[in-house]
Amino acid sequence: MFAADLTFHNAYGPQSEWFWNRELSGGGCLIDLGVHLVDLALWMFDFPQVFDARATLLRDGRSARNDEVEDFAEARLELANGVHMRLACSWNLNAGADALIDATFYGTRGSAQMHNVDGSFFDFTADQLIGRDRVRLVSPPDSWGARAAVEWLERLAGGARFAGSTNGLVETADVLDRLYEQGTRATRG
Repeated sequence: MFAADLTFHNAYGPQSEWFWNRELSGGGCLIDLGVHLVDLALWMFDFPQVFDARATLLRDGRSARNDEVEDFAEARLELANGVHMRLACSWNLNAGADALIDATFYGTRGSAQMHNVDGSFFDFTADQLIGRDRVRLVSPPDSWGARAAVEWLERLAGGARFAGSTNGLVETADVLDRLYEQGTRATRG
């Protein structure tokens, strides 16, 4: 793997007014939607060191001011393993669907892509890409959401406690901090 493109565009934006208040939310679409992209990008490669993190933060199509939250963000990450990542997220984008969610990982011998179906937040396809060929690996209907919920409830009913991993939380937060710091500095000129 040498590169990846990850996208999470939400055509209708946040549901509560406090999301637009920087003091209450801490940031805009990057901290709301982009966090998932950053976390996935780092998780895919076992949380390597991030050499470079750059962001462009926009509000209504222009550079976001320091007192505003962004409604469009584009970020670039260069990882210690040589992988170059491009991330994009937004609120209220004229996207033609509720959401556009996509992750493509490029390799020298092939690539892999996950993409949401018809604007869904729950239905995804997964494809293997080799040259001009595309092989569908997974497509809806797949009841992964229901299976996960049933398994979780069964574990709770059986007395299980939280057993998840917190690996990567600090690394993901650090990258978001760096993107906001760099994006804010770029806005000031």
